[in-house]
Amino acid sequence: MSNLLIIYHSRTGGSRQMAQAAYEAATPEHSVAMLPASEANPDDVLWAKGVIFCCPENLAAISGAMKEFFDTCYYPLLGQIEGKPYATMICAGSDGENAARQIARIATGWRMREVQPAIIVNTNAQSPVAILAEKTLTQQQLAPCRELGQAMGAGLSLGIF
Repeated sequence: MSNLLIIYHSRTGGSRQMAQAAYEAATPEHSVAMLPASEANPDDVLWAKGVIFCCPENLAAISGAMKEFFDTCYYPLLGQIEGKPYATMICAGSDGENAARQIARIATGWRMREVQPAIIVNTNAQSPVAILAEKTLTQQQLAPCRELGQAMGAGLSLGIF
């Protein structure tokens, strides 16, 4: 079975929409689970044959809820998920690169295998009002997320990853 797990955190809806786009593109042909970071646990990661991490960049870092997921799961999974394919999606107000680097460093510690460079959707939210506002991403912004979900599901099914 080509179990794909999407772990996400979203405060203003952008990351949730990205995760949902990947999820919908990967189903129904594949076994896919989409879990909030606050609910995901080591058993979920062990179930998966591949993982997509999706979160906003907050203050040039991964969101606190995603960091908490990594903090609670890192040592229980250490030595058990080497080679597991993963990809990252970041919803950012301007840059997103640092959050992507943080996830890559954690995944490197787990010895996971990145299957493509991080997808970063830039919302250009620069004011406090825009940053805290509920996000509505465009179909163009969500297209790479759909492509990733479809590709990860297919790659897992075909044994490419």
